Amino acid sequence: MAWPARVGGASAALRAILLVALGTALLTLSAKVNIPLPFVPMTLQTLVVLMIGAAYGARLGAATLLAYLAEGAIGLPVFAGPVGGIAPLVGPTAGYLAGFVGAAFIVGWLAERGWDGSVPRLFVAMAIGHIVILGLGFAWLAFGAHLGVEKAWLVGVVPFVAASLVKNALGAALLPALRHSLDR
Repeated sequence: MAWPARVGGASAALRAILLVALGTALLTLSAKVNIPLPFVPMTLQTLVVLMIGAAYGARLGAATLLAYLAEGAIGLPVFAGPVGGIAPLVGPTAGYLAGFVGAAFIVGWLAERGWDGSVPRLFVAMAIGHIVILGLGFAWLAFGAHLGVEKAWLVGVVPFVAASLVKNALGAALLPALRHSLDR
């Protein structure tokens, strides 16, 4: 954890509020770095989602993602492009956005159990997170958006596999480096 978790009372609440605000700000910035694709843009969000999960832990990581989705739902332009509102939460990106919450929780849960102690294990934890995101995104495109399995696979998973591996490697290397620099 970047900030000691063993604080109580008002300090714990302030810590959580500040970390959620920082996380949602980073998610918003990462959404703005995107490559438009036909159904779902490629962004840096998954990298930030997985790093939040690993750095914040399961509960605070998932809470941060829920706060981000709530910010978007009320109309703040936090999603890819200058977009806010309900449309991204029910459109082609809905499954991926739901996957963000699950991935942050799972990666955080694994990190709390020591998976963030080595780069290879953190890479695997983040890969599991990516599988959750891509799996829910695929399922929504195939069945919720009625694209069918083949088209959902081609537009919702295949374009993201190589980038996911790069983001895993980057996240698994960056997080320990950030922790090391914060420890000093």
